[in-house]
Formats: sequence, C-alpha cells, structure tokens
Amino acid sequence: MVANWFRLMTFRRMRVGRNAGATRGASTGSLTRRIIGVAALWILVLLLGGGLGLDRVLRAAITRNFDAQLEYVLTAMIASAEIGPDGEVRFNRPLGDQRFLEPYSGLYWQVSGRGFDPFRSRSLWDRALTVNTAHRDRAIHVYDSKEFPQDPLRVLERDIRLPDSGVDWRFQVAQSRAGLNEQIAILRRTLVRSFAALGLGLIIMSALQATYGLWPLRKIRREISAVRTGHISRVDERLPDEIAPMVEELNDLLAHNEKQADEARRHAGNLAHALKTPLTVIMNEATGDSDDLKATVIREATTMRRQVDHHLARARAVGRRGSAQSRSEVWPSLKAVERAVSRLYRQVTIDLAGDKEAAVHVERQDLDEMLGNLIENAAKYGQGRVFVTVSREAGFVEIEVEDDGPGIPATQRNTLFERGARLDTGKPGTGLGLAIVRDVSEIYEGTVSLEESEDLGGLNARLRLPIAP
Repeated sequence: MVANWFRLMTFRRMRVGRNAGATRGASTGSLTRRIIGVAALWILVLLLGGGLGLDRVLRAAITRNFDAQLEYVLTAMIASAEIGPDGEVRFNRPLGDQRFLEPYSGLYWQVSGRGFDPFRSRSLWDRALTVNTAHRDRAIHVYDSKEFPQDPLRVLERDIRLPDSGVDWRFQVAQSRAGLNEQIAILRRTLVRSFAALGLGLIIMSALQATYGLWPLRKIRREISAVRTGHISRVDERLPDEIAPMVEELNDLLAHNEKQADEARRHAGNLAHALKTPLTVIMNEATGDSDDLKATVIREATTMRRQVDHHLARARAVGRRGSAQSRSEVWPSLKAVERAVSRLYRQVTIDLAGDKEAAVHVERQDLDEMLGNLIENAAKYGQGRVFVTVSREAGFVEIEVEDDGPGIPATQRNTLFERGARLDTGKPGTGLGLAIVRDVSEIYEGTVSLEESEDLGGLNARLRLPIAP
C-alpha cells in the first residue's frame, strides 16, 4: 500500500519532467559559423583599430617631415636677413629654391614689419600672406590657412628683431598643402588596400582553420549515423586528443544503453514467463467450468499483480540509475515514509534517529520505494515498535530498520529476497517487498541484508547505499 502510494507520486513527477523537457533540443546554429563569425569580428576590430592608429602615426610623420622642410627654409631666411639703408629688410643671399621665383608655384615667403611694406617672394606675385598681429610668435608657429581660394596652405611663422632694428619682423614661409594631402591620400589608400587584403586573408585562414579543426566532428556525426542505422555498434574512428574523451563517453553511453536494452528484454521475458502460468491456470479453469473459478481468478490475479509491481519497480530504477542528478537526502524521505506508514498502522510507534544531513546517490522515488517496503514490513510484522537509524560509514550511508517482532531464523533470511517468498501468510502482502529492495539497491551498487536486532530483539534490515556529497 505504501509502495503503491509512492508509485503514484513517481508517475506524477515523471510526467512533469517529460512535459518540462519537451521544449529542449532546439538547434542553436552552426558551430563553424560561430567560430568564423567571432574570428572575423575580432579581426575587423583589430585591423580597424590598428589601421586608424597606424594612419595617425604615419600622417603625423609625413606632416612633421613637411614642416621640417619649411622650418629649414624659415631658418635660412632669418640667417640671410639684414637691415638695409632705409631700415627695410633684405637678404644678403638668394634662397636656393627656384619655386620662390615662379608665380603661384605653391611655395612662398614673406617678411612683414610695422611701418614697412611686406617683403615678399616673387612667387606670391600680386598676393600677400595674412599677418595676424593679435599675437606674437617668438617661437615657430605652425598652422593651416585657407586664405588663398582653392589653395590651402601650410604656414610657418616667427617674430624676430634683427640687429640695428627697432622693429619686430615677422618671417613667414608657406607651402601649398596639395602635395602633403596627396601623400596622405596615397598612404591611406595603401593602408586600406593592405589591411583589406590582410583582413580577407585572415578571415579565409580562420574559415579554413575552423573547417579543418571541426572536421573530426563531422566524422563523429557520420559514425553516429552508422550506429543509428545498425552498420556499426561503436564509434571507433581515431580522433584528436581533445575529442577522444567525448567519443569514449559516447561509447560508454552506447554500452549503457545496450545494457539497459538487454535488461529490458530480459525483464520483459521474465514478466511474460511469470504471467504465463497464472494465465494458463485461469484459462483452464474458465474452459473447464470450474466451481471455484472466482477464487482462482482472484488468486492468480494477485500473483500477476505482484509480478507486475516487482518488474515495474526494477524497470524504473534501471531507467533512472544513469541520471547525473541522482541525489536524494535521506531524512526527508524517511519522514515522508514515516507519515505514510503511521496512517496505515496507527498502533505502531516509529522512531527516527541518526544523521539528518546524509544524502545518497539514488533517485528520490527509488529511495522512497525501498524505505517504504522496509518500514512497512517492520510495522506489519513487529509488535508495535520500529526504530530507524541513519549513519555514514566508508563511502556509504547505512539505514537500519529494526522491529520488535519475533524475528527470522538466520537460515531463512536469504529466502525472503526471492520473489513471492513469505514466512507469515496470515497477513496481507505480495511477498515482493524485499525482492524489490534488493534489486533496486543493487542497481545503485548498494546492498541490503537481514540481521537480528540487538535493541528490540526482532529483525534488523540493514540498507547500504552510496553516499552523495
């Protein structure tokens, strides 16, 4: 009865689990595309950042070289300048660049002083450089100017007071930015083309690397397809070290599934064999118009029901034992069983003691099934006292269920684990409770044994299950 109650709860939990897992398994896209996409994005970010940084550095270097040439001309102007008889500035030697003599050549110089007409290069022709008197330039001042339409200039200027002169003279040298801008444009085109080719090459290399690196996974997919179609039973392809552990786990899973299938076939055969005899008896009684047909049907149906209960319990445990979440706390399960048994056997006192934090590597439904059978047997065949103790020992959790009944002789204890074995036929039962406990505990690599209770004098059922952290 207690076992039936726990089976109902198990069925409800399994149905909820199936409904919750129905939405799983959707594909999240191609792993190859993910790797290539991430690599391409990272390559583009790095190349863009590196390209912008390199463009800034090279542009500054070209501009500094351009300014250095103008500064050289400005220094030559100052070095060759002197004051003439009328106080005006003149050069004691001509500047060497021929472009200063060609009108609108793009290279200009000018010397300006308050009260004097500007002294200009012939290349300026009918134009003059703008002089901003709002500031003084004791050091070299560099700036860009758009004072000539369609001819932006790069200007260097400096204020100098020459010997024998009371006037501050502003020396200016200017050059068209066309050459500088063209150099910068060539540099940028080279950078863009080079970085585009580099980026494309890196993305192609990443694609090849991802395709080649993930190729073993395609081999595994083909092997798994061959396993599914029955051409092979294991994935035996030699694979890289990183994937080999996954293949080993896959092969272990296949072996586990084969073992489960073999167990399922064996138990189906056992169940069919167990049901064949009762069905034959019922058929014979029915066809022979026996007078005790009703009693025969009830008796044989009871036999079939306990066989079905036994095989269902074992099949559920086999199906759940591979679960990575097979962890259950012992104390909550004991409390639930104690409440259920106390409602059925109100005259029985059940005492629980021991480790309240112990947990085992067993599914909660199977733990409830085993504890329910042991405690119900103790309450049924005892004299009113049941004592349950929980302890830990050497990697196992021991659960002792003691009663104050008459006990069982040592020579007959092992027979109780056989299907349908009962020593007291005067009380209701199927005779499969201990067999279920033994089979389920063995599935989880545990044990169950029957001993004599030192405290209560009856039977002591000792259940040992693997401990869970």
